[in-house]
Amino acid sequence: MKSCWPVLCALLVVSAVSAVSAAELLPAEKPINEAIDHYLRAGWVEAKVKPAPQVSRAGLVRRMTLDLAGRIPTVGETRAFVDSSSPSRWTALADRLLGSPDFAYHHRNQLDLLLLATKKNDGEFRKYLLQAARENRTWDVLFRQMMIGSEANAAEKPALAFLKARAGSLDDLTNDTSVLFFGVNVSCAKCHDHPLVDDWKQDHFYGMASFFTRTYLTKKNTLAEKYSGLIKFKTTEGKEKQSRFMFLTGAEVSEPKQKKTPEQRKAEDAEVKRQIKDPKAPAAKVPGFSPRAKLVEVALGAKDRQFFSRAIVNRIWLRLMGRGIVEPPDQMHSANSPSHPELLEWLARDLAESGYDLKRLIRGIVLSDAYAISSRFAGEGEMPGAETFAVASVRVLTPRQYSLSLLVASANPDQASQQVLSAEWAKRREQLENESNGLAGQIELPGVNFQVSVDEALLFSNNDKIQNSLLKDSTESLVGTLKSISDRRQLIGRAFEAMLSRAPDADEVAVFEAFLTKREKAGRVAAIQQMVWALLTSPELRFNY
Repeated sequence: MKSCWPVLCALLVVSAVSAVSAAELLPAEKPINEAIDHYLRAGWVEAKVKPAPQVSRAGLVRRMTLDLAGRIPTVGETRAFVDSSSPSRWTALADRLLGSPDFAYHHRNQLDLLLLATKKNDGEFRKYLLQAARENRTWDVLFRQMMIGSEANAAEKPALAFLKARAGSLDDLTNDTSVLFFGVNVSCAKCHDHPLVDDWKQDHFYGMASFFTRTYLTKKNTLAEKYSGLIKFKTTEGKEKQSRFMFLTGAEVSEPKQKKTPEQRKAEDAEVKRQIKDPKAPAAKVPGFSPRAKLVEVALGAKDRQFFSRAIVNRIWLRLMGRGIVEPPDQMHSANSPSHPELLEWLARDLAESGYDLKRLIRGIVLSDAYAISSRFAGEGEMPGAETFAVASVRVLTPRQYSLSLLVASANPDQASQQVLSAEWAKRREQLENESNGLAGQIELPGVNFQVSVDEALLFSNNDKIQNSLLKDSTESLVGTLKSISDRRQLIGRAFEAMLSRAPDADEVAVFEAFLTKREKAGRVAAIQQMVWALLTSPELRFNY
């Protein structure tokens, strides 16, 4: 395991998102994990904060498996890491999980949750994201394909679901693209300049909207762009103003002037109307000028790419660390400074210069010492604020993570441990993904107060199908494995190891031993099932610590 952190004397400065120059940053060749630890340690020194100790080995393998594989580890995975004497075990674990079938499914699920899950369940889009994850398709490529993918290209067409799900609303196209790809919520600048943030004016909202105002869906459900069209809006002074093609940085795009006769324009309008109404209309023509293509060009250009790279860095950081460097993640502006401006800027630069390789970024974060600190503060006084990242955040599992973890936890631990390291795991992992679909669809993502609905509570208390599936007595189940163990303490220890990735403490052993002693009289299997169910539905399994 890595050693404790040395104290460094660098200081963090409080600055706006855009205020850090390249000259102030660590060298580009610095490993990602080392850059992260450098900047966070500097923040702890400045804030006079002592970070929490490192999490236990069992805790680290559980945390990393949930973050990279989307499930809890098997007993075999936990034991292998805990018992390893290799100095490179941490790196080896990360690389094994990142190269596993699990990572592709989990990364797909996380991207789908971010990009489309709130709009609709699109099976083809999920297949597209899965293939993209398997190929380690870079973030700029995904963005380009979602914005301007070809309907004629079978590999790109599903990516257009991002726009198709929002094509009926210019506001949704504008706001969701700005929020999800650039970390900026410009919706408050539609009717007036943003009342609280000087950065965002009406020109920014309508500038972004102009890139989408020509986008429409044909009757064939294909995405197309009109030949012309701009937005006119009223300022707060009541003056009418015409929008410009303008990115969030203020960079503008000029549309080439085209000399067209009234007859030509009339014919173009008629063609668009037919595309919208007639399913037998020929494929829509591609205009010579595409606003969406220009948006992609500007957003990924060397001069203006900072919004694009910062936004996804912040979201990946949020996914793995429980809180964004900028919080909330859709409020990246000068009035909402990052907790660690240099860190955000260094990571954004590194991502852009590495070709927007998200897997590389994820690997760097999970190999940092900061990632491996405990969620239990052992120091004196008040616990450091979440923005310091001095104590790990307790994160609730997504519905997909939770449903997969329930399936892994309730399986025969010996069989699962063998499967996960075999060539057959890819097939089994796909089966688990499919098996989890129904349950994941019925589980909610709890809010900040971690409260679930009455419906979900009833789901786990009254649904016989779920209970029978997770508590079945067979050679392939946890219950079937536990019933073959005669020693109660050994049985309890195995149950905790399979479900919670740790050994029980003395009090837990005493409670469950007393429970089994009492309940076994009415039926040993039933008593074991009740114990397993209590652990499966416990808060500890529902969170990533």
